[in-house]
Amino acid sequence: MLVHVHQVLTPDELRQAWQILQAAPWGDGRATAGEQSAQAKNNRQLPESCEATQQLQTIVLAGLGRHALFFSAALPKQISPPLFNRYEGNANSFGNHVDSAVRYLPGGEGRVRTDVSCTLFLCDPDSYEGGELVIEDTYGQHRIKLPAGDLILYPGHSVHRVEPVTAGARIASYFWVHSMVRSDAHRRLLYDMDQHLMRLRSNVGETDPAVIGLTATYHNLLRMWLEF
Repeated sequence: MLVHVHQVLTPDELRQAWQILQAAPWGDGRATAGEQSAQAKNNRQLPESCEATQQLQTIVLAGLGRHALFFSAALPKQISPPLFNRYEGNANSFGNHVDSAVRYLPGGEGRVRTDVSCTLFLCDPDSYEGGELVIEDTYGQHRIKLPAGDLILYPGHSVHRVEPVTAGARIASYFWVHSMVRSDAHRRLLYDMDQHLMRLRSNVGETDPAVIGLTATYHNLLRMWLEF
């Protein structure tokens, strides 16, 4: 399931993020790559422990925390600390790869099963050329280049890549979600039902018998598939 989550960050948050990014200490992106990914990865990345990363993580997590669509699609149990990468010049691409199934958190603070992969775009798409996120699934290839502040959410098992940036700089945040519902197919059904329920509520109200009945069905399915 691919979901485009609009305006995770506000214009003020984007401006604040850019002030931090302009003075940030970029390093080699291969520092956090697995063995396979390191062979394909050619970008820059903020060190996980630096002050800039921690300040940016606070901004991103605040945006996610208030966004109902993100919760509906990801059903997060745990979110890995957001990371930040940059593609430009000679460090400008990331070839086909699959994310590792488990993300180990820094400092031995645990691990996250990577059910859902997320990319939050921080640059205006007109400010750079190339740099599309390409996600492959049974329906073909999806080429994604979103406005600054928007997020794409997709299954962690997907083959994906970042096309070469041929001009400008592409800067984004990326992270993984350990979902309360492991199956992508189950999450898709719950997400679709939740979106239809919201539209139904807006048309007929919360107390309509159909709304009450479908809400009960949603929560009973969620109860059946939840993992804690």
